[in-house]
Amino acid sequence: MTASLPAFTDYEPFRAWRADPAQWLPIARDIARSHGLACAAPHVFTTGTNVVVALDEKLILKIFPPFLRSQFASERSTLAQLRGQLRIAIPETVAEGERDGWPYLVITRLSGVLGGDAWPSMPEADKERVLAEIGETIAEVQRVPAGVLAQIEPSWDVFMPGQIEGCRARHERLGLPQKFLDGLDELLRDTAPMLIALDGPPVILTGEYIPENFLLSRDGGGWRLAGLIDFGDVMTGRGEYDLLGPSAFMTAGMPRRVRSLFGGFGYSAADITPDLKRRLMVLLLLHRHSDPARSICIAGWQQKAADLRELQDLLWPI
Repeated sequence: MTASLPAFTDYEPFRAWRADPAQWLPIARDIARSHGLACAAPHVFTTGTNVVVALDEKLILKIFPPFLRSQFASERSTLAQLRGQLRIAIPETVAEGERDGWPYLVITRLSGVLGGDAWPSMPEADKERVLAEIGETIAEVQRVPAGVLAQIEPSWDVFMPGQIEGCRARHERLGLPQKFLDGLDELLRDTAPMLIALDGPPVILTGEYIPENFLLSRDGGGWRLAGLIDFGDVMTGRGEYDLLGPSAFMTAGMPRRVRSLFGGFGYSAADITPDLKRRLMVLLLLHRHSDPARSICIAGWQQKAADLRELQDLLWPI
C-alpha cells in the first residue's frame, strides 16, 4: 500500500524529507499510474523548492507541499495565461490533482541544456546574444495581459511597502557591508513613492529570470534561448523588477552584456540613466529573494564600490 504524504508547516523539515527520494518516489510513481502515465526510469531533480521528478523524457511531475500551495496556483495559472503567447517554449500542463492535501502538476519536459550548466563556459558573444533574447522574452511576457494573474497576492501596492519596511533588517541579517547600509534609509525614503506607484497596468513578473530557469540550445550559430521554466513565484507589478535577476547573476557589470539585456527589453543605452539605475538599485535590495552577497556576480564588488551609488554604476555601466 502506497504511503501517505506527511504534513509539514514550514520549509526546513520538508527540505530534509525531500532530500530522501525513497520517502516520496513511490508516491510519485503512484500519481503517475493514476493518470495512466509511464514512470519506468524516473529522474529526481535535487535543486528547486518543491518535489520535482521527470517521469520519462517527455513529462515532469511537480508536487507542492500544502504550505506552498500558492506556488502551485501561480504555476498553473501562469502556464495557462502564457500558453501560445511566447516565441520560446514553456511547459504545457498535462494533468493536475491533489494527493493527501498536496497539489501537483504534470507538465511537459522541455528540451535543451539548463542555463546554469551551459552559462559559465559559453563564449562571450553567445552570452550577449542570450541576454538580448532574455530581455526580449521579459518584454514579451509583460505584453501578455495579466488576466487572472492580477489577482495573485500580494499585489504590488502591498508587496512594496512590506519589502521596504523589512529591508534594512533583512540586509543587516544577511551581512551587507556597513558602507552600503549607511545610505540605505535615505535611498528608500527618496525612491519609495515612485516604486510603489505604477506608470501603467501591472505586468506579469516571474521574479526569477536566472540561469537555473532557462533552457538553452546550440546550433551552427551558437547558443540561443530555447525555453523558460518555473513560474511558482509569479506576481504582477513594475516591469523593471524582472531585469534584476539577469543583472545580478548574468551581466557581471560588463557594458556590452548590460546593453544586450536592456536592448532586448526595449531600452537604449540613453535610457540607462542615473534615475533608472537608482530605481533598479532599490528594487534589487527590495527583491523577494534579495541577497547581494550571494547573487551579484562581479568579483570583488564589495571592495570596488564605496557606497550604493557606486554599486549601481558598477552593476549598470553605460
